Formats: sequence, structure tokens, C-alpha cells
Amino acid sequence: MERDPATRSALELVLTSHGFHAILWHRLWHVLYKARLRTLSRMLANITRWLTGIEIHPGARIGKRVVIDHGMGVVIGETAEIGDDVLLYHGVTLGGKSLKEGKRHPTVGNNVIIGAGAKLIGPILIGENVKIGANAVVTKDVPDGNTAVGENRFIQN
Repeated sequence: MERDPATRSALELVLTSHGFHAILWHRLWHVLYKARLRTLSRMLANITRWLTGIEIHPGARIGKRVVIDHGMGVVIGETAEIGDDVLLYHGVTLGGKSLKEGKRHPTVGNNVIIGAGAKLIGPILIGENVKIGANAVVTKDVPDGNTAVGENRFIQN
């Protein structure tokens, strides 16, 4: 609720926030995924995607107090890792660029804001207290405290 001024109460959040629903369900599907019930967890994640418009692979690791605001079109890949207190806006992709086994998706540090439509691609590291601008395309690591805009352009804060 602290990060969404349009939400007036906890009840409203629970009843109407697609981002909240997607993360809540993801936490359950992630438990199944870790228990090697991978096909079942992916089937249930698909249902969540149909209901929310947010696609989170059940293998992705998501920290505490992560907020997906609006959420439609958000895609989070299997090996993505998201730290605590991260804010994702609609249309964000944490995607891969390889078909090889292993780490293929971004790792996002704590206290990060990722603007609408941003694409973070590959096994890159996004540091702590980073801001990613709307529609940025990021394919390289972003050090702590920087802002990424455009295509791999960084602004030191």
C-alpha cells in the first residue's frame, strides 16, 4: 500500500491488485517447483498468467515486499532473482538471451525501481538502489546506485 497511492485499504489491495495476486500465487507455485513438481507448478503458473496478465516462471526467486504495479505484460524468467523492496511497473521483462542450461536471466538487487516497458536481458546483475528508466534496454550489469536509461546508458546518482 505504501507504493500505490491509488489503493485505499488492505482489503482493496487484496481484492483488486493483480500484482499482489501474481506474487502470492507465485510463492505457492515456487514451493511446488522446488519440490520437483515442475510440470504442475508451470501449469498453475499458466493459470495465474491468464488471470493476471503477469507471467512469472515458478523457478524465479522473488524477495520480500516486491510490488508489481499495474502489472500487465510483466514477464519474469526461470532463473531471474529479485531482491527485497523492488518496484516493477507494467511491461517489464526480466528475460533470457540464451537457450543454454544455467543462469539465463537477470539478478536484481534490493531497493530497485524498474520503469514501465523496461527490458533486462541475460544473466546480468542489477545492483542495489538502482533505477531503470521506462523502456530502457539493459544487457549489461548496472552498478549500485546508478540509473540506466535508453540502451545500456548509465547515469551515476
